[in-house]
Amino acid sequence: MPKIKTSKTAAKRFKITGTGKIMRRRANNSHMFFHKSKSRKRRLDQPTELAKAEQKRIRRMLAL
Repeated sequence: MPKIKTSKTAAKRFKITGTGKIMRRRANNSHMFFHKSKSRKRRLDQPTELAKAEQKRIRRMLAL
């Protein structure tokens, strides 16, 4: 049985915490900052947990 390869694109986008959660970056945080409030920009900087519906697919891509 061959090993499962890690998807390198997924490995760059998702991080696994010590407790096993999959963290992702938030959307809308790359440009057009002039009309976003300071609090919204700070909130967008924080990583967030991946949705439960996506976790199975992403775990397979990360070969976990």
